[in-house]
Amino acid sequence: MSFGGFLWVAGAFVLALGVLIVVHELGHYTAARLCNVKILRFSVGFGRPLWLRRFGRDGTEWAIAAFPLGGYVKMLDEREGSVPPQELPRAFNRQSVARRSLIVLAGPLANLLLAVALYWFLFMTGVEEPRPILAAPPAGTLAAEAKLGAGEAVRNVSGTPVATWTELRWELLRRVLDRETVELETIDRQGHIAIHRLELARLDADALDGDVLQALGLRLQRPELPPVLGAVMDGSPAARAGLQAGDRVVAIDGKPIAAWHEVAHEIRGGGGRELRLAVERGTERLDIEVRPELVEEGGRQAARIGIAVRDDPALRHAALITVRYAPADALRHALVQTWDTAVLSLRMMGRMVMGELSIKNVSGPVTIADYAGQSARMGADHYLRFLALISISLGVLNLLPIPVLDGGHLMYYLAEVIKGGPLSERIMEIGQQVGLTLLAMLMLLAFYNDINRLISG
Repeated sequence: MSFGGFLWVAGAFVLALGVLIVVHELGHYTAARLCNVKILRFSVGFGRPLWLRRFGRDGTEWAIAAFPLGGYVKMLDEREGSVPPQELPRAFNRQSVARRSLIVLAGPLANLLLAVALYWFLFMTGVEEPRPILAAPPAGTLAAEAKLGAGEAVRNVSGTPVATWTELRWELLRRVLDRETVELETIDRQGHIAIHRLELARLDADALDGDVLQALGLRLQRPELPPVLGAVMDGSPAARAGLQAGDRVVAIDGKPIAAWHEVAHEIRGGGGRELRLAVERGTERLDIEVRPELVEEGGRQAARIGIAVRDDPALRHAALITVRYAPADALRHALVQTWDTAVLSLRMMGRMVMGELSIKNVSGPVTIADYAGQSARMGADHYLRFLALISISLGVLNLLPIPVLDGGHLMYYLAEVIKGGPLSERIMEIGQQVGLTLLAMLMLLAFYNDINRLISG
């Protein structure tokens, strides 16, 4: 990865992490203030503060700390130090179980509300998505056995309408976890409607480690764009070789070219060797030699010359659809999307615990940073959707009944209500040790998976 690429990924990751941590801790902070609990410190990150200022009537410390993977809100608490008698009513440990539960729950809830807000904004402004039009499935896949054909557009999945490729992926992912048989209703270019059955129970469990649609043999049909250059990047190999916007590529190394995907295939498959492009520029035919540069992409080296295809509005309209709703409908869809994603996350975690889903699905900060960089490159809407998804994951993860997480504290409070009094300090200490051990194991697993992905590409 180039230094510029590294900075882009790092910047996208830091921004995402900062937003998620601040929103989560602001949830705790706001609930504590509403319950009149004194806040001693609001910290983004752990460890030694790199920046610290005091604000407000309580002199709350606002800090940015050295280790950025998390944050905390420190409240007045008798268990962590002496509290002046006049401030005892504002100590966290003196609050009722209901108030303490509200303060703890507010962090994950803030992350879920952030996801709702992001989806609401996206659904109101409009999200451009590929239509669910299928390419020819590879032989031997479930899609091929179901006789799905190239050019068919999926209309619904077992009665649930789908308008975009993302909705198709979502509906199938939900049903794959239940190993059920689904029916895809499709319509072809001639208007013929057909029903195709996919027996998801026959799908190999290892296939769930990657793209579910690809494992099923469902591939998106991409429009056949003409091999005409729409843009040439300044300072790129293409620009240095003399290529210009509007040039039509007719051959590469003597091989005839009819569509843009063939241009991309020849450049990427050339391994960085010098290519001879035959191009038409107006009435002229030119032979131009260009040597691609190798860049890091998804853990592998890819050849690029710095060109982009010319946009074709008619083909774009045929391949893409803009999903947009009125404010009230957008809010409803945002709530449903957030709820469904949270439930799916919990179900996948449960399947991993039961051994029905590979633990390879656990991702760490390296993979998340890579996704952050990729989504940011694809545009603001993709980045915001990535942010919403990670915010939901963070909210759900913090609600798990693991000591040291918010869900663990809620579990303690539930036990306190059942027992009729607080748990003993010894039980709390054991719980903390168990929780820290589980989190350490989870982080090691996530880093191991990250490193495996980097090595395997």
